[in-house]
Amino acid sequence: MRNLSEWALCGLALGTTSVISMALPSAAQTGLTVVYPPEQHQTTADRIFLIGTASPEQPVQVNGQAIDSRSADGHFAPSFPLSLGENTFTLTQGDETLTLTVTRLSNVPMAPAGVAFAGGSLLPAVDIARQPNELVCFSAIAPANARVSVNLAGETIPLTAQTSAMVLPANFAVLVGDNAPSAVPSAIQYEGCTQFDAPGNYGVPQFQLALNGQAVTQLGSGGVTVLPPTPFQIAEVINPTGTARTGPSTSYSRITPLPSGTRAAITGREGDWLRLDYGGWIQASETRIFTSTAPPRSLIRSAQSQQIPGWTEVLFPLQVAVPVNVTQTDDRLTLTLYNTTAQTDTIYFDTNPVIERMDWRPILPDQAEYTFHFRTDQQWGYNLRYDGTTLVLSLRHPPQPNADAPLANTTILLDPGHGGEELGARGPTGYPEKDVNLVVSTLLRDELEARGARVVMTRETDVAVSLRDRIDQINQLEPTLALSIHYNALPDNGDALNTAGIGAFWYDAQAHDLAEFLHNYLVENLNRDSYGVYWNNLALTRPHVAPTVLLELGFMINPTEFEWITDPESQQQLVTTLADGIEAWLTQPR
Repeated sequence: MRNLSEWALCGLALGTTSVISMALPSAAQTGLTVVYPPEQHQTTADRIFLIGTASPEQPVQVNGQAIDSRSADGHFAPSFPLSLGENTFTLTQGDETLTLTVTRLSNVPMAPAGVAFAGGSLLPAVDIARQPNELVCFSAIAPANARVSVNLAGETIPLTAQTSAMVLPANFAVLVGDNAPSAVPSAIQYEGCTQFDAPGNYGVPQFQLALNGQAVTQLGSGGVTVLPPTPFQIAEVINPTGTARTGPSTSYSRITPLPSGTRAAITGREGDWLRLDYGGWIQASETRIFTSTAPPRSLIRSAQSQQIPGWTEVLFPLQVAVPVNVTQTDDRLTLTLYNTTAQTDTIYFDTNPVIERMDWRPILPDQAEYTFHFRTDQQWGYNLRYDGTTLVLSLRHPPQPNADAPLANTTILLDPGHGGEELGARGPTGYPEKDVNLVVSTLLRDELEARGARVVMTRETDVAVSLRDRIDQINQLEPTLALSIHYNALPDNGDALNTAGIGAFWYDAQAHDLAEFLHNYLVENLNRDSYGVYWNNLALTRPHVAPTVLLELGFMINPTEFEWITDPESQQQLVTTLADGIEAWLTQPR
């Protein structure tokens, strides 16, 4: 199962609490056991599953209702609806009784009590900075039919009701097939915008609300500044790679990381986030900020390539390290240079084992785009770095398989998910995902090594390895391919009893075919259910130095599939089939 930081389940995933002591992998327990949810669990889901086990010889009841479906070993995973507020579940088997309380919280903004703004709804919530004559917007949640406005620097800005406002579910909702937006009940989102042409600090807005003859005012928590046109504030990326996003928080989507040394003018701020002139946002802590009388801009003329062992390097000489973006499809990679004006007449690109040709075009007024067409529809990895002000794009050459031993010239990184205090998902007995991840990864390592592959594991014992360290291992090793081994769980509103199967997750286009191939190969050859193939922004799918895939090899929380997951004979069959699939993918004609 993915890390909570990746899935952002806010405690909805299994393995976030330790309610039951460690148990044997699959065997039935001597007593009634509930692994999930923990006591006093809180959730915004409209239902909850109860994961646990008990003697298979006697029935188990929940609030007097018998659990119909249980595995041969007595495991169970029924789901029950939740009402807003506290919900009590009493489980019984014979003389044993367990009681759990689950509180359902609202997942939409709540209407304020009386004539008032909803708590925490006044935006901006943090200090913001914008350009002269750029829209500065305000919003608040208040009762229907209220009159709402903002006073700022002597100006009154009316906020009008957005009657069509909808609340979007969290990203993980797609994993249970229920990502429909919902309407805001009784409370209304009020919004309004204005512009300021003069630079300066405009202070903190004061929100006003009038309804039914009553009026309230409330000071906001974020001030408004309009940036001067000069001098320019410049951000230079100081991390090895700067995490760029589409907006000013980690809730916004990632875009191409910015190589160390990248410089761009700051055009806005929101709290500790900076908006750069090409449109991306980055946290201030990842940058060095200084002032300049001119924004970073560059010309570009020639570009050329060179080959080093295993890679083609393409060099783009620039005057300054500008922001970049990479997009991939199956057979091409496109690099965009921002804040760059072309003066290009000549490009030399020698005959290359990977690249058929490179095309380029200017995008006026200040971008240059380079598209690499590959000889096959499989890419094997890329890297970006600045050497001074020269951007170096490195493109990976494909492995050279040995016909007699297809894995002999390959390096495969295996990442057994979780470890140490990070349990991951847990099965009905309390058996943690981290343990089966390590068991299966070790078996797979032995199988792949027997076939001639060099295999490196991110951990070989029950230790905690950070996501950053796992990613660094992939980037430093530059393997032929990387697989992160996991077993799955669901958010609270999932159907634990009826959801099973193998899933695969990819991020970069170069990993899509590997994810789909291995998923299909395992499903067909092991006769397992399919959970599907997903694009997902997971830490262990993002490394682009090699095709990198995260596999979810079954659901820990499914009572029957859990027995298959923990069966030693089935584990060996799984790793043999997975090794067959890796070998078949690497040797298929391209």
